[in-house]
Amino acid sequence: MRIIGPDELIFGVDDLDACRTFLVDYGLTEVDRTEAGGSYHALDGTGVTLRRRDDPALPKPLPTASMLRKTIYGVEDQETLDQIAAELDKDREVVREADGSLSCRDDLDFALGFRITTRKKLDLPAELINSPGARPGRGPNVIGANQDAEAKPRTLSHIVYFVPDMDRMTQFYIDRLKFVVTDKFTNTGPFLRPQANFDHHVLFMIQTPAYMQGLEHLAFHMQGPTELMLAGSRMVKMGYESFWGPGRHKFGSNWFWYFNSPLGTHVEYDADMDLHDGEWVERETPMSAEAAQLFLFENVEKWAPGGPPPGKKD
Repeated sequence: MRIIGPDELIFGVDDLDACRTFLVDYGLTEVDRTEAGGSYHALDGTGVTLRRRDDPALPKPLPTASMLRKTIYGVEDQETLDQIAAELDKDREVVREADGSLSCRDDLDFALGFRITTRKKLDLPAELINSPGARPGRGPNVIGANQDAEAKPRTLSHIVYFVPDMDRMTQFYIDRLKFVVTDKFTNTGPFLRPQANFDHHVLFMIQTPAYMQGLEHLAFHMQGPTELMLAGSRMVKMGYESFWGPGRHKFGSNWFWYFNSPLGTHVEYDADMDLHDGEWVERETPMSAEAAQLFLFENVEKWAPGGPPPGKKD
């Protein structure tokens, strides 16, 4: 099945204004806004839609505090949609929506949608570096550090679910939707990628008690580590609370910086994720702080030589 990855996440939230402000400050573009909510997109058109928690048009919520109401995956073509419908029709209701998309629920009752992807193909420069012994990424007089550079999320990268039955959930995505496990934390959860995407993962699951079921975080890809650090630093300056990072993961190799949000979930910037194909051999290790990150930094106020040590006050 040629599933690409998440196109859109739909939330039913308590405070539309606070969520809107957060997403715009995070760097998404507001493409639609009404009294009912709004839509906020990365550069390729993937993104987040907000609605009021009590909007009757939303899918039913999970029996927890989670504000995520639906995950919509983009697929390559109609043939893939037909394959998904034929497979999932075997044991659950699959609704054919008026726009041609499919709606259903997975084995742990998360609401799912599938549609021919609406994401736009991007043709943008990568982060350029100069490394001794290699051809320069930036030529003479091309500046690499620009405090005023635009830092915009490029595409919806991945989502992470808290789930009370990791094995059942994993088998649904592998057996029914043909996702592949790239790596796994023993007794914690797997990293999964679909057939039409080489990213290390678009979905990760963490085993938790049932009362925690929901969305742990969502992430958007940035141009590279420099843009991630710039965007994250701006969020801190605006008063948002850093949850984890900046740092770099081991599995996936992606740089990360997570922030608390009024959407009831963490929102991450990521950059420079590994790509894998069918030749990749899955790795597995117990979950630990050492396994979770290659290194982890702490954000502090800027410092100049001659002042007290970084992070210290006079």
